[in-house]
Amino acid sequence: MFDFLKRSAPEAKASATGRVIAHASAGRVAWSPRDAASLTRTGFAGNPVGFRAVKLIAEAAATLPLGLQDRQTRYAEHPLIDLLARPNLGQGGEAFLEALYGQVLLTGNGYVEAVGEERPVELHVLRSDRMSLVPGADGWPVAYEYAVGGRKHRFDLNGGVSPICHIRSFHPQDDHYGLSPMQAAAQAIDVHNAASRWSKALLDNAARPSGAIVYRGIDGQGQLSADQFDRLQSEMESQHQGARNAGRPMLLEGGLDWKPMGFSPSDMEFQQAKEAAAREISVAFGVPPMLLGIPGDATYANYAEANRAFYRLTVLPFASRALSALGDWLSDFMGETLALAPDLDGVPALSVEREALWRRVGDADFLTEAEKRRLLGLPPKEMET
Repeated sequence: MFDFLKRSAPEAKASATGRVIAHASAGRVAWSPRDAASLTRTGFAGNPVGFRAVKLIAEAAATLPLGLQDRQTRYAEHPLIDLLARPNLGQGGEAFLEALYGQVLLTGNGYVEAVGEERPVELHVLRSDRMSLVPGADGWPVAYEYAVGGRKHRFDLNGGVSPICHIRSFHPQDDHYGLSPMQAAAQAIDVHNAASRWSKALLDNAARPSGAIVYRGIDGQGQLSADQFDRLQSEMESQHQGARNAGRPMLLEGGLDWKPMGFSPSDMEFQQAKEAAAREISVAFGVPPMLLGIPGDATYANYAEANRAFYRLTVLPFASRALSALGDWLSDFMGETLALAPDLDGVPALSVEREALWRRVGDADFLTEAEKRRLLGLPPKEMET
């Protein structure tokens, strides 16, 4: 699919002490890296809340029925409809859109490549973390570069229609790249992951708070020999740590005393902090916490109401914006002005709202038939095909 250049990219250098310097200052919070690849690992692949939020939005948006029309005609058959139904040999329409929406949610940017001489015969979603924009002297993009394994392929934007459709979310401080919900939820993701690691560490240590073994020698000495210290540490690790040793009584020899330290999980309220972080992640993505199974949230009266709000406030605006950009880009290839948008009448979650809208418009005797069709988003009746 790509005609990669054979010249290898220069090797990137990094200081061996960089990781140490990053955490050298005592008292500073160690946040995870904020680049796209790291956020995807920690917030999607390594966090169940972020994973489910992205999957919910991407899958729901990808299964929306599509409508294609221009100012006068609503199409039931069109080459663009056929192209989106089977964008390439390896993906169907829903899989293609899910991959595109997932890239935008994870990185704030989605890239689609058109393959074909005059009109696209295939569409491919490119990984956002491998794509970089090349700005010109005036700041506008002149090319895109796709890098894989030290090789780069350049998509020039100088001649004709751009071979790349760049869909990006709003970013107030960046002229070329979008801001992803994953970046906004990064701190909450770190807190949620840290709470999960804390719970796992407690289980590995028999779910008990940490403590100290104090040695008080009979002869007044307060220090163990090196051999005694190593033996005691080995016995603690083998006999009293881990889930299989939970509840095993500790047998201490003369001069040793156990002193509990720290707080219990209930005192530290780690579970509440974890649930609060999960709610912050769901808020950043626009998914009602009820749909993610997060307890303690009673914002919506029932699941159906939360599902309608999810579609109305999150899925439809997100999908409409992406499909509008995709439709405008493909219209340039087709040589005609086309509008690509979700077909609201085919969304089951909005069936009650759409039925009420159709009833209100149908009962409005003061409206003409053309006005009613315009309110419902339909083209004029005499021009419909």
